[in-house]
Amino acid sequence: MKCPFCSHLESKVTDSRLSTVGDVTRRRRECESCARRFTTYERVEEIMPLVVKKDGRRETFDRQKILNGLRKACDKRAVSLEQLDGILDAVERDLIDTGEKEVSAKRVGERVMQELRKVDEVAYVRFASVYRSFRDLDEFMAELESLARARKAEAS
Repeated sequence: MKCPFCSHLESKVTDSRLSTVGDVTRRRRECESCARRFTTYERVEEIMPLVVKKDGRRETFDRQKILNGLRKACDKRAVSLEQLDGILDAVERDLIDTGEKEVSAKRVGERVMQELRKVDEVAYVRFASVYRSFRDLDEFMAELESLARARKAEAS
């Protein structure tokens, strides 16, 4: 493992722990050259389907790209990074479980919104407003009204 401080290629693992879900291994490492410590995270690489964009382009699934969008939607909200990782884990599991080689960007976005809605409704509306790119205020209001109806139904 390359040291982020001195770029030396040899390090030793001083501590290893599984995440609470058990799908990520956190390792504390110490560089054998400069003796500085750093943390790495290791996860099994799953074969993710290609994401088919609206214009027909195909891209590899990019967890970081979705995480960046989620972070923007959750700005100044009480949503932890652990919750965002949980959303991404659920979306990834769903995509892997389908066994499909390609999946539409719309399906990925809708799945992300479905999970985000469970965590924070304001962040959900923010994400939806960018993802769905509402054409006007009426479309945006219709989404808010749908959210309010769903909340009332859950309370009943």
